[in-house]
Parts: sequence; structure tokens; C-alpha cells
Amino acid sequence: MITKLHIKNMVSPSCILVVKNELEVFDIDIHSVRLGCAEVIISATVSLEEIDLRIKKFGFELIYDKKTILIEQIKIAVLDYLKLVQKKPKNNIKLSAYISSRIGKNYNYLSKVFTKEIGYALEKYYIHIRIEKVKEFLEYGQLNVSEIAIKLGYSSVHYLSNQFKKVTGFSISAYKKSRGTDSNSREGLPKN
Repeated sequence: MITKLHIKNMVSPSCILVVKNELEVFDIDIHSVRLGCAEVIISATVSLEEIDLRIKKFGFELIYDKKTILIEQIKIAVLDYLKLVQKKPKNNIKLSAYISSRIGKNYNYLSKVFTKEIGYALEKYYIHIRIEKVKEFLEYGQLNVSEIAIKLGYSSVHYLSNQFKKVTGFSISAYKKSRGTDSNSREGLPKN
């Protein structure tokens, strides 16, 4: 029997690798592991509690609640949408249409569930994820602000700069200066 395990905090390809390695310890047949979900054949000798205990060491956990599963699916869809934007900054697909089609549910419903469970709007979550990516690009220093704006699908540098300041409390230049003095410190920066 194939069992689908929903796993919280799987957000990158390295997470897939870690979970796959940890599941292999149990000598179970793994059909697939992808972001947020692992499809496995579990023998009667392995309990879900054993699996959950093992993956918790790495910051993951099994999810049983349907709303929590849905929230994780939404978060993964948002991350995938941002990856799509980076590949095709001028794409015409709206976030709402992408998430709705990806999950197979009405966007208004998904947005209401997300807002109720997380405490802020889905669009605000996307903005914060996008600004985190801007910070990442700034820290790598390989792209200038104009290139970052284009890469992340912003309509202008001005719009990116305004959104960055609104979310972080810092102008981009002040943020870059603060990172230049101590690139390993996040003191004084708002937590997003």
C-alpha cells in the first residue's frame, strides 16, 4: 500500500535529499519524494511516529491536519511561483492563477484559509518571500539593483526600493551598508 506522507518545512531540493536519506534508513520502498510530500510504501514494522521522530532532527515533521497540509502546499506553490518569475520575469501568469491551478482550488478560498491560519494575507507572504530573495541577491553582490528588479519581475527599481523599505525598514543602500560591515550579523534588522 502506498502511503503519502505530508512533511512540513520541505522547501528546497536539499530538503528532498535529506528526507530521502532519512527514509532509506527504514528500508522502505520510496516511490517519490518532492517538496512537501513523500510517497512511500510502509511496512507494518515501521510506524509513522518513528519516521516523524527521525525527520524532526532535521527540522521536518509529518503533518496530519488537512488545513496544515493545505498551508504547506500554498507555501511551496509560492516558492515555485517565485522560481518561475526568476526564469521568466516577464511572464503573464498572476500569482493567484498560478496557486489556484497548482493546488486545484479557488484562490479566494485558499487566500482566506491562509490568512486565517497564518495571520496575514497570502499576497503579503509572497512580498516577504520576494524581499528575502532580494536580500539574498544583495548579499551575493553579483547583480545590481536594476538587474535584481528585472530578475524578480518588479515593474521598476523604484517599486522594488519602496517595497524593500516598507518590509525591512531600511533603504536598499542602508541595508547594503549594514551588510558590508558585518555580513554574518542580522542584528538591528526586522525579522520577516
